[in-house]
Amino acid sequence: MKLTPEQFASTLDATNLRLDATDADIEKICREVIDNRCACVMIYPASVPLAARVFRGTGARIGTVIGFPSGRFTTRAKAAEISAMAGAGAHEVDIVMNYAALREGRVAEAAAEVAELTRLAHANGQLIKVITENCFLTGAQMLQALAICEDAGADFIKTSTGFGTHGARLEHIKLWASHRRGANPIKLKAAGGIKTLADALALIEAGAERLGASSAGALLAEFKGGAAAKTTGGNASY
Repeated sequence: MKLTPEQFASTLDATNLRLDATDADIEKICREVIDNRCACVMIYPASVPLAARVFRGTGARIGTVIGFPSGRFTTRAKAAEISAMAGAGAHEVDIVMNYAALREGRVAEAAAEVAELTRLAHANGQLIKVITENCFLTGAQMLQALAICEDAGADFIKTSTGFGTHGARLEHIKLWASHRRGANPIKLKAAGGIKTLADALALIEAGAERLGASSAGALLAEFKGGAAAKTTGGNASY
């Protein structure tokens, strides 16, 4: 798969969910998003107003996390946070599914929540990504999660919070990509532990349309360096 630097940047959710992140750190990653035209910045809800001020007039998009990282919040609490973030300026919400319910076999409960929150986010004009935390799911449960998100009309299904036992796995993206339904299938987001350009490109090749990465700026710089080497006769090939 051949991508331009602009196309690669458009797959990146530049992420700072560090527990010790400062306002200066958030402003820095926002500036990276503006400069590189990444898909969005991904930050905690409390930082959304700061990002909205930095992004004013730029057209850059703000993403935030809901029910993060455990998903073990009430549906009402998640809904309240989604709406509050719409008012604060968040264009995209990455919500953590109640995957504990899914693991316990309470599939209808998990599905009802995703459907309700998807309706709310879309009513607010927000794009919604549902985090399933695949490190705690079996393959069969991953496919149940995929069907839940498809039935709800969610925009994306996402592999991980980055706070579990492991993050994005290539085989999980391949599993979802091979089982998606419909003419306009749900999109896939890989997140957690994406450190190298090779890993990022492999995930895209497998079917991921978005990548959540705390090192988005470095990945893009490496990509641009390789693209430049290729156009000037170097050995890099992406």
